Amino acid sequence: MQIQSLSLRHVRNYETLELPVGEQVNLFLGDNGQGKTNILEALYFCAFAKSHRTSNDAEMIGWEQPQGSISLLFSRKEVSHRLDFILSRPENKRSGKKVQINGQPAKARDVVGLFNAVLFAPEDLLLVKGAPQLRRRFLDSELSQSNPLYYKNFLQYHRALLQRNQLLRSCRERTADEAMLAAWDAQLAPLAAWLVYRRQEAVKKLSMLANLMQRRITNGKEELTVRYQLQGAAKGLECPDASWYLEQLENSRRQDIFRGSTGVGPHRDDLEFLVNDTDLKAYGSQGQQRTGVLALKLAELEFIKAETGEYPVLLLDDVMSELDAGRREHLLSFIRERIQTFITGTEAAYFPSRLQDECYRVKLGRVERRGACSL
Repeated sequence: MQIQSLSLRHVRNYETLELPVGEQVNLFLGDNGQGKTNILEALYFCAFAKSHRTSNDAEMIGWEQPQGSISLLFSRKEVSHRLDFILSRPENKRSGKKVQINGQPAKARDVVGLFNAVLFAPEDLLLVKGAPQLRRRFLDSELSQSNPLYYKNFLQYHRALLQRNQLLRSCRERTADEAMLAAWDAQLAPLAAWLVYRRQEAVKKLSMLANLMQRRITNGKEELTVRYQLQGAAKGLECPDASWYLEQLENSRRQDIFRGSTGVGPHRDDLEFLVNDTDLKAYGSQGQQRTGVLALKLAELEFIKAETGEYPVLLLDDVMSELDAGRREHLLSFIRERIQTFITGTEAAYFPSRLQDECYRVKLGRVERRGACSL
C-alpha cells in the first residue's frame, strides 16, 4: 500500500492542500491546533469513509463553506487507484457524501478494504483499560479491512440489531406485539454466529503476533495473550452456533424488552489481555499496559499484511509524546523502510535527528516541506 498524494479542499482548517508524500516516513511537526491531525483524519476517512473524530461528516467541512472534498492517489499491489469524496452540509440541496472510486460513483461501504490504514492515537492507549467498545472497534476495523465479507455481514448485523432494538422499545410501550421479535431473532442469530467465529479465528492469530511483539519489546521478559470473551456464555463454550444465539435471544426476550436493547451478541463481547497469565487490565502497571497496546498495534499491521499481502499505511497521531524513549525507539525501528508512515508531533526531540530537519512544518492550515522524510 503506497500513497502518492493527498488533496484537500475546504476540509477543517485547510482551504486547499496539495500534498505529495514520501515513500517511507512522513513527519508533520507543529504546535497544537495547527492542522496536523486533520491530515491524518483525512487519510483515515479514505480508509473507512468516515472520521475517527466525529460521526457528523459536516464537521469536517471548512468554516462557512458549503462543501469540502478529499482526493487520494495510491497504489495497491502496484495498481494505481483514486478515491474522491465530496462532503456537503445538511442545508445544502446536494447534502450528504458522494464517493467515487477510480472516477466511478460508488457507495461508502465499497471503500472499506480498498485502501488500508492503521491509526495509533493517544486514545488508543486506553485499549487495555478502557471500555469494551474500544476493543470491539479495534477488532472490527482490522477484520473489515482485511475481509470484505466480514464488513458486509457486520453492517447487516447492526442494521438488524437496530431494528430489533426499536421493536423492543415498542414492545415495552405496548405498541407492538413481542411475537414480531422472532423474525428479527432469526436474522440476527446466524449473523452473530458467523461474525463471532471470524473474530475468534482472528484473535488466535492476533494473540500469536502480539505475543511476538511483546517479547521483542520486553526482551523476552513478558508473554502477552489475547482472548475472546463471549458475553453470557457458559464456561467451556468456545464457538457458539446460530441455534445457541437463537436460544439466548429467546431466553432474554423479557429482559431485553424491559431495557429496550439486545443483551447478547457480538456487539456485547470483549477482549481479555493477559501478561504472564495475569490480567493486564486489573493488575498490569501503566507501563505494561502501554507496552501491551503497542504490541497490539504492531500485531495489527502484521495481521493485515498476512491477510491482504501487503502492509497498510500507518498513521501515528502524536503518540511519541505518550511513549517512553524505549517504546518510541522500538516503534520507529519496526516501521523503518517497511511501512509508509505518517507521524504528527509537537516536539522534534522525540524523533531521530535526520527526521527533525527533513519533515513537514504545519502552521495554521499550511504545510511547508523541508526535504524528503526517511529514517
